[in-house]
Amino acid sequence: MISKSVKVKADTLRREGHSYNYIAEKLKISKGTLSCWLCEIPYTPNKETLARIGKARIASNLAKHKIKLESFKQARGEAYKDRGEINNRDLFMLGVGLYIGEGSKTHDLVRVINANPKVIKLAIRWFKKIGGLTDSNFKIRLHLYPDNDTKKCIQHWSDETGLKSSQFHKVQIDLRQDKKMFKRGKVPYGTAHLSIVSNGEKRFGVYLARRINAWIDRVLE
Repeated sequence: MISKSVKVKADTLRREGHSYNYIAEKLKISKGTLSCWLCEIPYTPNKETLARIGKARIASNLAKHKIKLESFKQARGEAYKDRGEINNRDLFMLGVGLYIGEGSKTHDLVRVINANPKVIKLAIRWFKKIGGLTDSNFKIRLHLYPDNDTKKCIQHWSDETGLKSSQFHKVQIDLRQDKKMFKRGKVPYGTAHLSIVSNGEKRFGVYLARRINAWIDRVLE
């Protein structure tokens, strides 16, 4: 089991001044993946990279990298202006859209699955604000890979969601032998399956699933 995620290693190598080609070859992952992970990290090539690639090519790459950073900065600035304040109806519609894409398709089960903590936090906020649930109604089961550290993953998701470790089911680990190397590190903390437990309240059981499906039907109409 790898104690340090591949993504963190890639981040470290990039900050040390290594090129995408070098990092991709060393960690056995694609340059496309690295571009997604590291595109916003300021890049200053080290002596080894300069010697291997050459100053002219480095200068060209740095110019392109600067343009890309400026584009990300501009897009983020515009996104903040576009968003504005989010009211209850915005949250309601956003949550319904999230559930259409990431929610359970079983009609008697309420569950949201995602590897992004921000998405799971949004789902929790939606369930609380729109559905009236409390922290006691949430359970999480993590689906991990052999290169994930179980304790660190549980702690990470607990910190991100604010849920107690006692609210986590036993983790499931994907032990398939055909898991390709380039997928390693893409999900450094596994995938969270956020489920709702009724705690004896009928409105948070099957009825909630039916209510959500009715919302979805109404929106899709």
